[in-house]
Amino acid sequence: MTPARVLHFIDGGPAEAASGASFEDRDPATGELLAHVARGDAADVDRAVDAGHRALAGAWGATSVDERAALLERTAALLEARADEAALLESEDSGKPLALARRLDIPRAIANLRFFAQAVRQAGAPCHPMADALNYTVRKPLGVVALITPWNLPLYLLTWKAAPALAMGNAVVAKPSELTPRTASLLAELLTEAGAPSGAFNVVHGFGAEAGEPLCAHAGVRGVSFTGGTATGARVAQVAAPGFKKLSLELGGKNATLVFADADLEAAADGAVRAAFTNQGQICLCGSRVLVEASIHDRFLDAMVARVARLRTGDPRDPASDLGALISHAHRDKVEGYLRLAREEGGTVRVGGGRPALQPPLDGGAFLEPTLVSGLAPGCRTATEEIFGPVATVHPFTDEAEALAMANGVRYGLSASLWTRDLARAHRAAARLDVGMVWVNTWLHRDLRVPFGGVKQSGVGREGGGWSLEFFSEAVNVCVHLGERS
Repeated sequence: MTPARVLHFIDGGPAEAASGASFEDRDPATGELLAHVARGDAADVDRAVDAGHRALAGAWGATSVDERAALLERTAALLEARADEAALLESEDSGKPLALARRLDIPRAIANLRFFAQAVRQAGAPCHPMADALNYTVRKPLGVVALITPWNLPLYLLTWKAAPALAMGNAVVAKPSELTPRTASLLAELLTEAGAPSGAFNVVHGFGAEAGEPLCAHAGVRGVSFTGGTATGARVAQVAAPGFKKLSLELGGKNATLVFADADLEAAADGAVRAAFTNQGQICLCGSRVLVEASIHDRFLDAMVARVARLRTGDPRDPASDLGALISHAHRDKVEGYLRLAREEGGTVRVGGGRPALQPPLDGGAFLEPTLVSGLAPGCRTATEEIFGPVATVHPFTDEAEALAMANGVRYGLSASLWTRDLARAHRAAARLDVGMVWVNTWLHRDLRVPFGGVKQSGVGREGGGWSLEFFSEAVNVCVHLGERS
């Protein structure tokens, strides 16, 4: 396969890097060179932001809500027609199973576009009458906004941000992860084909320090929506703060799955394994800490071990593969470092823990078996730090109070799932969990109308439904005096 050339997308078309520099995009499963990608810097960011401002001053700024919603719907239809191509790009870039990209990533990206097309049409505005005046509130676009997205769910999360940003009339400059650049360029192509004016949607590829920081710091950018690691999120906030930009930060997680003795244990075991290992454990919502009531701990652990042992790690294109490659060899090295730490901290690897034996060209890929570790203290590093890989730890608890203390005893607060037949306990525990999202007897069951986000070091702000539309706009109150004199 001849490597592709992936360029920036600025002012309605592909654009070379101002410096002429590029970097390589490789398949983490095979090491194959997929593309040479334009390496962006501050000069490219300047061009993209300027293009966004021209779009706002021109055709894009004159569009109506219905026109923008229709654009998103046309883009969704175009993406649906090229869903297989998009899924393959996503699988090759990230190493995830192609079947997962077809089942999750691309359908969700399409759903994001269609959902926000509908949501913006239905969005209302408050009106507050007074005795002698009428107040009404309108929402205006922020202007040019920066979207910085991660490598684990590239198009899924880019459309989650881009759809509401465009629906509200903003111009977008997107900086996708340098590890998964290709579907961002595909989205730019599809939006243009669907009729987006030049400059409404721009993509600058590159690395955080070279392209991401100049984008966050740019005086012409009014808002930044970032999804990624907590340390990088802190840097984004630091860089954006002097410009008083609106910020949405969706960051890391160390999420607990709580299993009580009265739960449907078969369903809970299935759910806990799915929560721990979907997308190789590389989702911020993954349940990497499994907290189990002591009376059923051993039986439940055995049930999880049996299920994990049946998971197949291998060729992302093989429909039989449950797990593919991790995003990179460097990331696998990090995850394996935590496995060494787990043993040092007294943990026992119950299943997995090694690299699967695969045939060429997969033998050099960034693969790692799904791994369960037991016997760790709940406050140790392995059990409290985000690993972001196919590793879950299992811990016993004695009662509800201890379970909640363990679940809340980390610096993150993104999500939790709990398994119980006692609905009173479910509601009580949900109220006491220090997280932004709670699932009861399920995991990753999503409604796009509800808020998404966390507390503590899992981030700032909420996305989803009206929360996204509000973030990507400014509220302006208009007070009209109805009397003869003001």
